[in-house]
Amino acid sequence: MDEVQIIFILVYLLTILLSATKVVPMSVAAMIGALLAAWFGLLYEVFDYGEALGFIDMELIFLLLGVMIVVEVAERSGLFRFGALYAVKVSGGNPSILFVSICVIAAAVSVFLSDPTAMLLIAAAMATITKLLRYDPVPYFISAMIMINLGGTSTLIGSVSNMVIGLEAGMSFTAFIGYLAVCEIALWGITIFALYMLFRKRLGEKKELPDYNPWESVENKSLFYRSILILLLLIILFLTLDNLGIGAEAVALGCAVVALALSGSDPAEIFKKLDWETIFFISGFMFVVGGLERTGFLAEISAQLFQTVGQTPLGSTLTTLWFSGLASTAVSNIAIALTFAPMISGVAALNSAPVWSALVLGTNLGGATTPLSGAVTMMGVGALKREGISLSFAEFTKVGIITSLIQLGFASFYLIIRFNLWV
Repeated sequence: MDEVQIIFILVYLLTILLSATKVVPMSVAAMIGALLAAWFGLLYEVFDYGEALGFIDMELIFLLLGVMIVVEVAERSGLFRFGALYAVKVSGGNPSILFVSICVIAAAVSVFLSDPTAMLLIAAAMATITKLLRYDPVPYFISAMIMINLGGTSTLIGSVSNMVIGLEAGMSFTAFIGYLAVCEIALWGITIFALYMLFRKRLGEKKELPDYNPWESVENKSLFYRSILILLLLIILFLTLDNLGIGAEAVALGCAVVALALSGSDPAEIFKKLDWETIFFISGFMFVVGGLERTGFLAEISAQLFQTVGQTPLGSTLTTLWFSGLASTAVSNIAIALTFAPMISGVAALNSAPVWSALVLGTNLGGATTPLSGAVTMMGVGALKREGISLSFAEFTKVGIITSLIQLGFASFYLIIRFNLWV
């Protein structure tokens, strides 16, 4: 390890530390890291200015922006809030049915929305529901956080880390679903059952619901139906990407333009609501990882990792799953995806469907282990505080550790069976 590699490792660790401790916002931490990486990279001639600009994957940025615009238009239509309120009505005041409904809705909404946005919407709905029925909100909030983190694991647009991994691996939308959909569906059922067993005594008693109509929450029915059509168009086009000859980012941006044109909303207002924090964090962190990769450090680490796990598909897959899963409990899963993706693609023997699938599962499943594991858990704890309820670190972590270990354990079994790794 030479002087230049040590400098870039320190820049990387500083970026992670600033992001994890929230000394500055995550986006600012990443931009500080990018500035330092650019300075030292140019100073030591690790790369030139033109090469540095290539560190930022514009395909990923455009994909993110397109999806964010589409879901922001859908959120303004009241589509997602309608789904939550309808689930409550269907439950008929039965806490067990309500609990399962909220878990399913939370996971399903996060398939289309960014996890922080999904948390905001579900938190608002749950605050209303638990007050209305006078239920203890803690079981519902914790479960929703965990299910939102789990939702969207099997789709290219289900989470930012999925987009990072999918583009690096060259996995299509249909390939993503083909590899992981069965696992995610099974994980939904297993996780909901585990959460129900942990919280069944705290869910409350059956109560009569007041008479209300979920349609009353929809102010613009025309926009509501248009949003459904745009979301369906987005999904259908993603499913047929292989035949279209264009990238996922082109589909996302195209649907975003259609959504803006049909929404009738002021585009400036929609742009204000986009998750720019994530955009700038990813852009800055790409620069940090790109600089570190140019020093040759990631290639050395990936080669050593492959040798450590015994150069077998089973060993490399399970090591990737558990290492990325445990690392995501302490570090943003976006950062883990951005770090591991080039490491895996740099070694031909690691660059395989089982290992990429393991990285997807690991980065997703480790993100809800503690209240500090990710944006979703921190936002959920904050929502409870606004309701005057304090959730201790230990109370959440107890549930988070149990569910994460169950999920990672099942994911290990699934990957072995799905890819015949025991052979």
